[in-house]
Amino acid sequence: MSRYNLDYLDELEAEAIHILREVAGQFEKPALLFSGGKDSITLVRLAEKAFRPGKFPFPLVHIDTGHNFEETIEYRDKMIARIGEKLIVGSVQKSINEGKVIEQTGKNASRNTLQTVTLLDTILENGFDACIGGARRDEEKARAKERIFSVRDEFGQWDPKRQRPELWNIYNGKIHKGENVRVFPISNWTELDVWNYIRREKIELPSIYFAHQRDCITRNGQLMAASPFLNMDEEDIVVNKKVRFRTVGDMSCTAAVESDADLIDDIIQEISDSKISERGARMDDKVSEAAMEDRKKGGYF
Repeated sequence: MSRYNLDYLDELEAEAIHILREVAGQFEKPALLFSGGKDSITLVRLAEKAFRPGKFPFPLVHIDTGHNFEETIEYRDKMIARIGEKLIVGSVQKSINEGKVIEQTGKNASRNTLQTVTLLDTILENGFDACIGGARRDEEKARAKERIFSVRDEFGQWDPKRQRPELWNIYNGKIHKGENVRVFPISNWTELDVWNYIRREKIELPSIYFAHQRDCITRNGQLMAASPFLNMDEEDIVVNKKVRFRTVGDMSCTAAVESDADLIDDIIQEISDSKISERGARMDDKVSEAAMEDRKKGGYF
């Protein structure tokens, strides 16, 4: 008998497609959380492989802080036009206008943490019982604790003690009314796996992932893109540097890295040589040792 052998990217892809199909089979109203970052873009490609030539059995949901990189929003709109799927946008600005959240003030103000309320409102308004996300276990220690099917209570809160066993790729999506599940199909992927998959699949990405010239300031030891969202003052000196972004989030909390890597092969080599994790460029993770876990317990992605 001949053996059917898969390389490691094929195995990761097959697992992720299986998980996406489990979501479609177990839940009534799932959604795919889309940030415009490489991980959620990879999820879209995996969903295409899982469900084409049919339509996705879920909409894409973007929680828009209003402080996104312009390149990310342009990419999002172009991609939605290409794939012809439904996009639902939850607006943090709307949450602020309605008095549900209070805009932070001060030099290090960010809208990143405000996304939680907007996300939970969007889940409630649309009746979503599962939200697919692109989190990976290698990103951060709190995410390493999470199962692929992660149950959230009726308040959207995550309790690590309520994690369910996942043996032999069996996923339990049973929930009580009001609860929902966050599903992470690429939990077992690493940053390098994602980039190798992007290279193999020839997936287009927002230009900010590649080295480019940009006006920056140094804030808390990190290079931040100069923008009005940073509450800049006379102490902030703008310098033009060649940079790229390893992770994409709100402009007020996402730092750049100096880089000459303008091709995917160069980026893969750069990541292989780096001793700093991808989330090392996220200011919101540096608030405290348990910053991510605290946000997740409050309902964060």
